[in-house]
Amino acid sequence: MARRKIGIWLIGAKGGVATTVTVGLVALKKGMCGPVGLVTHLPLFEGLDLPEYGDMVIGGHDIRTTTLYAEAQQLASNNHALDGSLVDRIKGELDKIDKNHRSGTLVNVGSTIEKFASDDLKKKGETPRAAIERIQADLKGFASDHKLDQVIVVNVASTEPPIEDDGLPTKWKDLEKLLDKPKKCPLAASSIYAIAALDLGYPYINFTPSLGSAPAAIQELAIERGTCHIGHDGKTGETLLKSALAPMFAARNLQVMSWVGHNIFGNMDGKVLDDPSNKKTKVRSKDRLLHQILGYSPQTLVSIEYIESLGDWKTAWDHIHFKGFLGTPMVMQFTWQGCDSLLAAPLVIDLVRLTDLASRLGEKGLLTFLASFFKSPLGTTEHDFVRQFQMLEDWVETQKAKAS
Repeated sequence: MARRKIGIWLIGAKGGVATTVTVGLVALKKGMCGPVGLVTHLPLFEGLDLPEYGDMVIGGHDIRTTTLYAEAQQLASNNHALDGSLVDRIKGELDKIDKNHRSGTLVNVGSTIEKFASDDLKKKGETPRAAIERIQADLKGFASDHKLDQVIVVNVASTEPPIEDDGLPTKWKDLEKLLDKPKKCPLAASSIYAIAALDLGYPYINFTPSLGSAPAAIQELAIERGTCHIGHDGKTGETLLKSALAPMFAARNLQVMSWVGHNIFGNMDGKVLDDPSNKKTKVRSKDRLLHQILGYSPQTLVSIEYIESLGDWKTAWDHIHFKGFLGTPMVMQFTWQGCDSLLAAPLVIDLVRLTDLASRLGEKGLLTFLASFFKSPLGTTEHDFVRQFQMLEDWVETQKAKAS
């Protein structure tokens, strides 16, 4: 098949995850790193017409005034998450990508996120409609400047305060009317970006716990525009282990009485989640899978605390209290420590590659076969990791059979 140029538009373009994605893609293009951590390099995906790294162009929105090189150096020097010599060797490429970045929107992001924004952006008041039009102009300019065949928008920005979508209109035509009425439109930036992308026919991936494309009206918009989307909240660490371990307890008929998870980390996401309202969104996403997997609801507690000295290194300690034969109580504990951005970045790249393929194959609406990448996957109630991954395997095998 003819080579195609794919644009990756990152929301939160200079945050830890986006910076690591960018450094990783540049390194992959130049052959400076291997594919460890990339799911799409498993034998299962051989033979699929996935986009090549050399065909990808990166741009994005951010609310801060900084550079990719500065953020990458911070990940290297302060967090020891990246190789500083690697960052130095690709400084020229990072500086070029900086030119593809534009100012994001602060529509309903909440006071905690807003305080990190540039002064100029804080002064910019805009309606949701105006923000969408501005974002779309940026996306169209990016596509035109780089002669792109596709643009995939990925939200890797900080977690917004929770927004209940129960009261939102369920039809796109009704929700659209609220875009000109800021006081009546509760949608935050993640949904504004989703609308902007989907309305142009561009796929949207929400790697955060924020609302994004979840409202029914926005899902209807995706169908109407003939494009696809998925979310939300990338599954990288503690919840990944939960989704793998909980089925073990269910299969052995061991009764989980309580499951406590304590998380500590010190990156930008940690600063934002130090606000109780933003934290509520994240905790809700991390704590919803046990009932579905076990079939009952044990007592649970999920805590998230900001510890500045840890930087991008996230530590999770879990205590599982379960009952065995003859009612004997037992305990399982585990500690998970990983570099948050390094765990997330390869999954973002995988999602871009798979979403691009799905879009080319005519998939519309929710890409539920990508559920294994998310804590709270839209469009399915399946949270068992093995069964989720089987959904992906089945989709891949179906595409291979069609192509043969």
